[in-house]
Amino acid sequence: MTKINKVIKTHTSTRNACKLCAPLGASMVLKGIEQAMPILHGSQGCATYIRRYVIGHFREPFDIASSSFTEETTVFGGGENLMRAIENIITQYNPEIIGIATTCLAETIGEDIQLHLAALAGKKADLPTIVHVSTPSYKGTHMDGFFAAVKTLVRKFAVKGTRINKVAVFPGMLSPQDYRYIKQMLFDFQLPSVVIPDFSDTLDGGSWQDYQKIPPGGTAIDDLKDCGRCCGAIEFGLSISEDQSSAEYLSKSYGMPSYKMPIPIGIENSDEFFSTLCTISGHPVPDKYSMARMRLIDAYVDGHKYAAGKSVALYGEEDLVCALASFMSEIGMTVSVCISGCKPESLRKAMEKRVPAVAASARILEDADFEDLLNAIEESPVDLIIGNSKGYTVSRKLSVPLVRVGFPIHDRLGAQRFSLVGYEGTTELFDRIINAIIEKKQESSDIGYLTW
Repeated sequence: MTKINKVIKTHTSTRNACKLCAPLGASMVLKGIEQAMPILHGSQGCATYIRRYVIGHFREPFDIASSSFTEETTVFGGGENLMRAIENIITQYNPEIIGIATTCLAETIGEDIQLHLAALAGKKADLPTIVHVSTPSYKGTHMDGFFAAVKTLVRKFAVKGTRINKVAVFPGMLSPQDYRYIKQMLFDFQLPSVVIPDFSDTLDGGSWQDYQKIPPGGTAIDDLKDCGRCCGAIEFGLSISEDQSSAEYLSKSYGMPSYKMPIPIGIENSDEFFSTLCTISGHPVPDKYSMARMRLIDAYVDGHKYAAGKSVALYGEEDLVCALASFMSEIGMTVSVCISGCKPESLRKAMEKRVPAVAASARILEDADFEDLLNAIEESPVDLIIGNSKGYTVSRKLSVPLVRVGFPIHDRLGAQRFSLVGYEGTTELFDRIINAIIEKKQESSDIGYLTW
C-alpha cells in the first residue's frame, strides 16, 4: 500500500528553510574558476549572508564584491553602482573573469545587465571577461544557482574542434576533499579531465605568508574552452533538469557522450561511476580501488549489526538526499523521512528513478523547512538524522543523533575535508554513522561503556 506522504503544517510561514539562496551556489562555482571574482548585484546583506555561511563551513577567506544597493538604487536602478563595483574589482583584484550574480532585488526591479555592461565597455577598454548568471532565490535554491553558473560558464567558453582525450566532469556541490579524490581517480584511470568547478584548492588552501586576494587554483579558462572537444561528460545528479544540465548541453551542442549518474556514495553508486570511467578510458579498475571496495564491504560486515533495522531521516540537497537514501538501503537502514528545499517533484522523481522502494515507503517533503522536519520525525520517530548543521536544533530537541553531511557544517571543524564519494569516502561516512549509533547507545546505558 502506498504511504501517504503528508505532514499537517502547524505554521503558515517558512521557518529556517531547508535550502540556501541561489547566488550562494553561483558564488561557490565562481570561486572554483581560476582567477575569477564574483560580484552580487544587489544589497550588501546578500553578500554578507553568503560570506557568513561559506567562511563558517570552509574556514577560508571568501571575498565577494557587492554593488551595494541603497533605497535610491532600488527605486532608480543600480547600473552606476554595478559599473563602479566592476571598476573597483579590477583595481583591487585584477581578475581574468568577473561573474555577476543578480539577487532577488535586482531581478525584481528588472535590471538590464547587458545594457549596463555595454555602457561600461563604451567607457573602459581592456575589461576582463564578464559573465552574468540570473539567480533570483524566489525561483530556486542554492543548487539552482550552482547549476546555472556552471552552465553559463560552459556556454560562454566551450569551443568546437578536434576531439581530445579529456573528459568533462561536473561533480556538483561536494567537499574540496571529494574533489581531490575524484581528480585522483580520473588520474589513476589515465583520463585527463576538466573538472567544473574545481574549488579543491581555492576553498581549502594552505597557510600563506601574504593574503591571497584570489586564492590559487580553480578550473583554468583554457580547460573551460576544452569542454567542447572532450570525449565525454560526466555529471553527478539525477534531479538536474535538461535546462540545467551542462552534460546534456555538451551532448546536444557538441555531440559528445554524456553520463548522468547519482553521486557515487555507497557501493552501487560508486560501481556505476567506476564502470563509466572504465568505458571512457578503456582501462580496468586499478587494484587500489578494488582493494578499497573490499575494505568497504568488510566494514559493512563489521557494522551491519548496528545499522540493520535502524530508521533514519535525511535532508539537504535533493541529489545528496537521493544518493544517501540509496546508501542507507544498502546498509540495511530504513529511510523514514526525506526532506529538501527543492522545487516540488524534483527529489521525488530522482528517488523514484534510483531507489523506487524507498520513494514508495518514505515520507518525502519538498520545498520544506526544518519545522517540517521536526513535525515529520515527531510523527515517525527515527534513530538517526543525517544532514547539515542546520538540523542541530531538531536533533537536540528530539535527542536523536545528527551525523553532519553536506553544506553548511559550521559547528564542526574539518567540513572541507569530510569525504563522501567512492569506496573510501563511503567507508569514512559508514564509520561515522555506526559510531554515532554506538555513542547514542552508550549515552543511554546505565553502565556507560559497552562492547558488542
